[in-house]
Amino acid sequence: MSTGTYVVRVAEDAADREACFAVRKEVFVGEQGVPEDLEYDAYDAGAVHVLAVREDGVPLGTGRLLWGAAAVAQTGADPSVGCLGRLAVTAHARGLGVGAALVRAVEEAARARGLVAMDLHAQTHALGFYARLGYAPYGPEYLEAGIPHQGMRRSL
Repeated sequence: MSTGTYVVRVAEDAADREACFAVRKEVFVGEQGVPEDLEYDAYDAGAVHVLAVREDGVPLGTGRLLWGAAAVAQTGADPSVGCLGRLAVTAHARGLGVGAALVRAVEEAARARGLVAMDLHAQTHALGFYARLGYAPYGPEYLEAGIPHQGMRRSL
């Protein structure tokens, strides 16, 4: 998917995955203070990672899709529901539509795997962002990595 100023694609090789992890480190570890040992987990190896890059190759954002047993472990939902997570956009790219494009790319990857819905754990400050993309909150607010979160779901 191309927007004219950046491209969103599924991470296809080690360099793309490293770019995804670098964005996550910048945003979650650097900006939000999430401990690095919590940010990277065993699910990364089997996840679909999406990457937004400027036309000159500079990484702007990332997100990941978990499905099957990994998604069930994260959400408690059935295997037909995917889990969108680790959505991060660099500070200089916020407000450009990168986050929404990443969410749509993860949803596209989920549909390609036959999933019927998407769950996510939204930081509470981002509830409005996800609501505008069709996600509805469910369950109580909770802490994850010391940050308030809310479960959200959208049918695909």
